[in-house]
Amino acid sequence: MKKTKTVIKELIVFAMLGTIMFLSDLLMEALPNIHAIAMFIALFTLIYRWKALIPLYVYVALMGVYSGLALWWIPYLYVWAPLWALMMLIPKNAPDKVKFILSTVFCSLHGITFGLLYTPGQAIMYGLNLQGMISWYLVGIPFDILSLVGNFAMSFLIKPLYKVLRKIA
Repeated sequence: MKKTKTVIKELIVFAMLGTIMFLSDLLMEALPNIHAIAMFIALFTLIYRWKALIPLYVYVALMGVYSGLALWWIPYLYVWAPLWALMMLIPKNAPDKVKFILSTVFCSLHGITFGLLYTPGQAIMYGLNLQGMISWYLVGIPFDILSLVGNFAMSFLIKPLYKVLRKIA
């Protein structure tokens, strides 16, 4: 019975965390490529490790439904996973200072590479050849720079939110 209660609690918490990710994305929609998603992925992975994929894909599913499964959404199925994978490289027992520094680095790295990660999906969906892919990527670099800056700034919320979320985890 105790295991069932734990599973139910986790499912409720993960559904809420995924929904918070989704709502934060909607609230920041007016800012181009600036959002809290990378920060949330880093935060949830530090605490929940493998289970952080649950709120991540709750968020992805909500974005898919909200967008009407628009073509731009399809890369969301894979574009966030590299950040999660990087965060999984941080040992669970690493000192908090190391966790937070690496989180900032990984969030920033994901921001600057977002367009590069997104490009293959665009190429397949829109039939771009190699030249078209390269052009599409190069045109998006200013947005990747904005994403880097936004992810860097948002990553400073990881430390205080980590302390709060550890209490309910």
